[in-house]
Amino acid sequence: MFALKSVSPNLLPLLKQYFGFTSFRPLQEEIIRDSLAGQDVFALLPTGGGKSLCFQLPALARDGLTVVVSPLIALMKDQVDALQAAGVPATFLNSSLVAGEGRARLRGLHNGEYRLLYVAPERLLLSGFLEDLKRWNVQLVAVDEAHCISEWGHDFRPEYRQLAQLRELFPKVPFMALTATATGRVREDIVTHLKLREPKCYVASFNRPNLTYRVIAKNKPYDQLLDFLRSRPKDSGIVYCLSRKATESVAERLNENGIKARPYHAGLTPKERSEHQELFLRDNIRVVCATIAFGMGINKPNVRFVVHYDLPKNIEGYYQETGRAGRDGLPGECVLLFSAGDVVKQTTFIDEKPNPQERQIAREQLQQMVHYAECANCRRVELLAYFGEDYGRAVLLHGQADQPASPTEAGCGACDNCLSPRATFDGTLAAQKFLSCVYRIREKNGFGVGLNHVVEVLTGADTEKIRKWGDEQLSTYGIGKEHGRPEWAAIGRELVRLGFLRQTAEKFSVLEITNEGRAALKERRKVTLTKPVAAPETKVHHVGEISCDETLFERLRELRKRLADERDVPAYIIFSDVALRQMARNYPESERDFARISGVGEKKLREFGEVFLREIAAHLLTNPRQIFADDSFVVPLPQRSSLGDTARETLRRFRSGDAPAEIASSRGLVVGTIYGHLATAIEAGEAIDLGQLISAEAQAEIAAAFKRTGWGNIVGARELLGEKYDYGLLRIFRAAANART
Repeated sequence: MFALKSVSPNLLPLLKQYFGFTSFRPLQEEIIRDSLAGQDVFALLPTGGGKSLCFQLPALARDGLTVVVSPLIALMKDQVDALQAAGVPATFLNSSLVAGEGRARLRGLHNGEYRLLYVAPERLLLSGFLEDLKRWNVQLVAVDEAHCISEWGHDFRPEYRQLAQLRELFPKVPFMALTATATGRVREDIVTHLKLREPKCYVASFNRPNLTYRVIAKNKPYDQLLDFLRSRPKDSGIVYCLSRKATESVAERLNENGIKARPYHAGLTPKERSEHQELFLRDNIRVVCATIAFGMGINKPNVRFVVHYDLPKNIEGYYQETGRAGRDGLPGECVLLFSAGDVVKQTTFIDEKPNPQERQIAREQLQQMVHYAECANCRRVELLAYFGEDYGRAVLLHGQADQPASPTEAGCGACDNCLSPRATFDGTLAAQKFLSCVYRIREKNGFGVGLNHVVEVLTGADTEKIRKWGDEQLSTYGIGKEHGRPEWAAIGRELVRLGFLRQTAEKFSVLEITNEGRAALKERRKVTLTKPVAAPETKVHHVGEISCDETLFERLRELRKRLADERDVPAYIIFSDVALRQMARNYPESERDFARISGVGEKKLREFGEVFLREIAAHLLTNPRQIFADDSFVVPLPQRSSLGDTARETLRRFRSGDAPAEIASSRGLVVGTIYGHLATAIEAGEAIDLGQLISAEAQAEIAAAFKRTGWGNIVGARELLGEKYDYGLLRIFRAAANART
């Protein structure tokens, strides 16, 4: 029987028991505790940042049902499979179930057998279903992929707007809205349309330090893709294409070249889509060639690369799609093949939209995407700035490991523009010609024109528009023959990025000279321009790499695959690549050692401990044990985030001399929560006197324990110490030690 938990539990034992983790990622614990306290919550956590745990753990911490609104059938099945493998009673209801399966699950819901129910918004809002919900003791409504509610989001779904009805149906039940990508405007839409009441809002960093970003000039794209895949023969990933036809042709050619691949798009039957997705999830194929129909909520953690074969429509979509790489914290590569021709294709699609406002939004978003693709600045800085985050300030404040001390100068070290800065040239003359041409055209005709027409005038083209408007009479006609049309187009777009020109977002987009552009033209200011993107050859530094016995790792992967196939689940449901690499590094010899591996909870220890220990022992009979430097692998610590008000109040009182027990008592909290606040403060770059909490002798004892178990293993360290130190104190010590490195 599933044991009931108290309303305000110690969450760490639950976290280890069901999910096999010893610490929370940034903001997870705060979100969970607010939800358990009855607060509405808005949570923006990046892909791979642990959104699902924010509603899964509260479902285990109290009686009743958590309803999860999810947009995709595949996501529901994926998460329910993983929860059931961890011993959590969860289910889903959607159109993929036959009648008998649906009735059995409904009976279970009526009998209170489940803690989590995943359901699509369309099913949820049926009148009969709403009546059922009232009888099922709903304690939390979690709306996943909440950006779908906003027409300014990259995946607007009108049915999400109807979810506001749930607030009227469950006025006292806390709501949680979660998304991985949303600008400020989209965040406001989510709070408004879901009718969240004074929600606690949490916005984590958008930075994914283990991902590298590259934009490559598109030239024979299939050959570029094939070379990329052949250089990574054991990695799996996603190739995003603009059209359904492209997904099928690319997948077919890859199979002909010996790379197992399948297409995925909305034109396939539901059965075909499901089969292709399952093949990918279970590592039976290496590559999925997909339109944007694929990927939302896909929980495959070992996607090692995402290639955009064509230009994405907007930065939100690009960010979310690239975020499907490296969800396990290990390195992931994100490659975009870019050509100006793709911009024309996207513009054509935009012009076909019937709604004028939708066209306006889409044009603005496409301009921002092109700006990102062509910019010479650090890709990471540009990407985060789009979402309102200052990457340089964040790293300097929080001291993030594996990043340069001054990112705005040294760059992130993990994108093409930082690793292989593009050459610049004195573009003063080119800028003068381009700006003069824009000015002369407007002066003569009385109206502005688009980028392509300016380029045609500069290069002396003989077109119908030039003849119609008499632009061959302009003094700037034909003065730019030293550059080809693509070069002039790139120059024009860079002048827009530099602020010398403004490009409107209407259907007939025109260029206008800004005040800055007029000053540059009049004063003949020096203008430095950047050469177009090209493929870099520099070796990329990967954040999150784990050194291990690669032979053993491959052996454990094969074992994991066999076990997964026997259970008819994806391989990562058994263990993540992170867990396998830890096994192949630490060579656990006992169940106690095995329990210290990240992701090993109670059920997985019982079910898989013996067979994996046996495989490791068999490997060591014929292979020497490899030795790794002590500091070459640390379990990636949570990415640091800004300090919330409640943690800051704890820090203020601690610094004023109050003991943790006093702070907890006066604020109605448990001491463990206060310890968590202090650990979060250290992780956010705040300095505290560790001696006020832990004596010098205790610090030495704790350090010795962590040295034996590894810094990522709080549970193991606590066991070695005879459980005489609180989890919170151990987390504080680890945070302080990490801050010193």
